[in-house]
Amino acid sequence: MTTPEFGSLRSDDDKWDIVSSVGYTALLVAGWRALHAMGPAPLVRDEYAKNFITASADPYLTGLLANPGVSEDETAFPRLYGVQTRFFDDFFSSASEAGIRQAVIVAAGLDARAYRLEWHSGTTVFEVDLPKVLEFKTRVLGAQGAKPKAHRIEVAADLRTDWPVPLQAAGFDPQRPSAWSVEGLLPYLTGDAQHGLFARIDELCAPGSRVALGALGSRLDHEQLVALESAHPGVNMSGDVDFSALTYEDKTDPAEWLTAHGWAVEPVRSTLELQASYGMTPPDVDVKIDGFMHSQYITAIRA
Repeated sequence: MTTPEFGSLRSDDDKWDIVSSVGYTALLVAGWRALHAMGPAPLVRDEYAKNFITASADPYLTGLLANPGVSEDETAFPRLYGVQTRFFDDFFSSASEAGIRQAVIVAAGLDARAYRLEWHSGTTVFEVDLPKVLEFKTRVLGAQGAKPKAHRIEVAADLRTDWPVPLQAAGFDPQRPSAWSVEGLLPYLTGDAQHGLFARIDELCAPGSRVALGALGSRLDHEQLVALESAHPGVNMSGDVDFSALTYEDKTDPAEWLTAHGWAVEPVRSTLELQASYGMTPPDVDVKIDGFMHSQYITAIRA
């Protein structure tokens, strides 16, 4: 495989597109969603995901789509990211049923929920991400003739800067309740950047607003992943990408931060607990993966 250009270290102002650094993680997750949709009884069906892989021409991911695995080991990460996708799908559906008509997808990546979910009439979905990532997604979906099922607005911004300014300029109303997703993002932020993100979301949320946060892993230990892949040859998370070089530790627990700032936080769940709630029995390989990735999924409501 051709390794994406990651560099050895992150920096506070680093940039990326869809095939480099943190941007490549969005492509990987799209690949796992595509594989999950191809498997038996998927929790979600993201039929757009495969188009991003084809358009990227990434040899590792196109190879996976051409020869999808069928064993529990081979389908581990597609299965686990199917669980994650279902969690956030359900969150937005619940918020929509509760009458919330503003949704903000933070670090939207290759998320296609504006196109996949059945949004109530009058809903606006704001997608916040770097310009190159949004441009790639819009180009690929446009080529497929895809039409969003809500009023979709792109907000091209770096989340480490004052992104609420372009968000409000795009029409977001902080006086109305809103629903926010922060999916798979927190591991890639420094402690200061995470605090800044939470503080800005908190300032923009009217009473009754909701937020969902979650990631399969708070930090990926590359050595542990290599050991797992050695013990379970069918498991292959990322080719030769070292995720541990992209992530940061030493941060405030999100549930604790939200509680301290007046949010009503529901019980935190792991991917294993989510699987059980969806009627699944996590196979042994999923238990081992979660043992070192420490998944955490949180929902909270602004009082």
